[in-house]
Amino acid sequence: MDNGTSLTFTMTAYTVIENYKNEMFAVFLLLYVITIILNLLLISIIHRNKKMHQPMNVFTCVLSINEIYGSTALLPSIMNLLLSRTHEVPVKWCMAQVYFLHTYAAAEFCILALMGYDRYVAICLPLQYHSIMSNAKVSKLIALAGLYPTIIFACYYSLTLKLRFCGKAVPKLYCVNMELVKNSCSNASYISIAGLVLIMVFVVPHLIMIFFSYAQISRVCWKLSKDRNRNALRTCVPHLLSLVNYTIGSLFEIIQTRFNMSYITVEAQILLSLYFIIIPPVTNPVLYGIGTQIIRVHIIKLFIRYKILPRQLAKAVISA
Repeated sequence: MDNGTSLTFTMTAYTVIENYKNEMFAVFLLLYVITIILNLLLISIIHRNKKMHQPMNVFTCVLSINEIYGSTALLPSIMNLLLSRTHEVPVKWCMAQVYFLHTYAAAEFCILALMGYDRYVAICLPLQYHSIMSNAKVSKLIALAGLYPTIIFACYYSLTLKLRFCGKAVPKLYCVNMELVKNSCSNASYISIAGLVLIMVFVVPHLIMIFFSYAQISRVCWKLSKDRNRNALRTCVPHLLSLVNYTIGSLFEIIQTRFNMSYITVEAQILLSLYFIIIPPVTNPVLYGIGTQIIRVHIIKLFIRYKILPRQLAKAVISA
């Protein structure tokens, strides 16, 4: 490696929170523990009850696995750097983290798109649901959700892997691809253009699938009775909230990475950049645990068994 090539990157955003790093460490540790517990609890409940082995619940498990994957790629690293004096990370680790976080982000959107398709089939084609969403079909869709973003991003990321880095500063709490590109020894603007193309190629088909699914769901629900309409839409609420929540967080990160955000305080930029990978892993298991009645009932029964929740309150939650 050339003498001028950087071996480490300095994560300069940590200097902003240096005065309250201990408090931030406690917050991130708590968030990580909550994320792991909530998602493992949801996976465990669905896995143990065969009645829940339905496509939507299987996709929910896959979503939770991805939440754990993304959180593990980020939060332990942040906690380690908070305790570090230099806030430096090896270039190779930074490049590995970029791959982990970007594949998490891509897989998350892919899984949410599949969940939207499942709701479309369940509501618009109820008599054909089990034949369309067969075990074999669900397995193939899960494999697609895992392999498609991984392979697509790997092809794009191969451009970054060829770069040499002369810069050393990354103004974030974690590594992202565009910050690596900015630290390149040569002009790598073509990677930025390729990244925009990749976002369009990857996101647009998923958006079309989601918009088509909910357009058809709206059309069918319009023809249903009031009670059936309410019941059908209720099954979509957790997915819609998860989708909107994740989309907002992703837009924060994309805009910050590619545009000048100097008019926003550094502290606000840090919080917004963490949204897409900290908030959804905590809120999604809550949304699907409380928003899906069969899962909610089993969680409440578990709480009653271990005397975590009073019986009368539990009955009120179950009937809600």
